[in-house]
Amino acid sequence: MAKAKKLDLESSLQSLEELVERMENGGLSLEESLKEFESGINLVQSCQKSLTEAEQKVEILLSKSSVAKPVDFE
Repeated sequence: MAKAKKLDLESSLQSLEELVERMENGGLSLEESLKEFESGINLVQSCQKSLTEAEQKVEILLSKSSVAKPVDFE
């Protein structure tokens, strides 16, 4: 199941990269650009959800560990 989520995230990121490339080429009409933009927003939201779920899972696993502790990278 975790592998399916990873593949879903990776395929969403790939789709997002391809979408950005199409938009940057500048050959789209305004209507097509708006549709692509909307698709991009949906892909970003999907990726954010997947990453949030992964972060929550890591936090749960770390809270169960007496050895590993979370480290803030910022």
